[in-house]
Amino acid sequence: MKLPPLPGLRAFEAAARRENFRQAATELGMTPAAVSQHVRSLEDWLGVRLFERSARGVQLTPAGREFGDAVSAGLAGIAAAAERLSAGARRRTVRLACLPSVVTHWLAPRLPRFRAAHPDIQVAISYAAGAKTAAEAAADLLIQHGTRPDAGALPILSGATRPTCAPSYLNRNGPIRDPRELLAADLLHDESPAAWRRWFSEGSLESPRESGPIFADFNLLLSSLTAGLGVALCPTALIADELSRGELKVLFDRPTDIEKAYWLTEATNLSPEAVLMRDWLLAEATDAAPSGP
Repeated sequence: MKLPPLPGLRAFEAAARRENFRQAATELGMTPAAVSQHVRSLEDWLGVRLFERSARGVQLTPAGREFGDAVSAGLAGIAAAAERLSAGARRRTVRLACLPSVVTHWLAPRLPRFRAAHPDIQVAISYAAGAKTAAEAAADLLIQHGTRPDAGALPILSGATRPTCAPSYLNRNGPIRDPRELLAADLLHDESPAAWRRWFSEGSLESPRESGPIFADFNLLLSSLTAGLGVALCPTALIADELSRGELKVLFDRPTDIEKAYWLTEATNLSPEAVLMRDWLLAEATDAAPSGP
């Protein structure tokens, strides 16, 4: 297929639509001289005069008017096709804002299943960064932790926490069979000692006088826990994989933070792809949900 020079076609289409080289130049970000040169080159390539030039300006020839209609229709078709493809690519991307701990310990091991089922959907995962809504996170879907953020939020995982440690900690320090023995254990804290104080208080036990290390990030806490450095209150649902592999052990089943959860909220007007991921997340959470709080 032998095509005329594309820069000449673009310059000619704008000039033909406006019948004015100066206005076409403004539209295209060129100089009028550049538009004129492109049109002249196109005329030379075609061997046909497209414009009549005079001191008053330019005017399309009959051949130029016919060719202008064809070029405009052709470029419009290309633009429409490009927009459809671009819009389709945008719709195939699902933006999920999430806590790093959820990605590391729950989502990442399961995500290959979603990709296998929907290979045409690109999942873009970003840090939630304290966002309270999907719109604040510039995302389609948001997973956040705490008490229910709004009536439309859906629970993905329970936030109930239980005393947890690595087997290596027990091997080194001896078994812990009674909750009161935790008073002498190395207690690790996620953000503050408040959770441990609640757990002891709810069990009618005196809180320990000394406080162990405080970790600002759950991933940091969990790495210390699996290294056998102490006992921490961990969300059992979030570490189900580590528990099933025997890397961690729940010492006592009595939970605290039962009012908390990992909640899924969504933006308005979800794309079909985002709806697919939302439903998949809920199904995965249902399949992984343990009995009890």
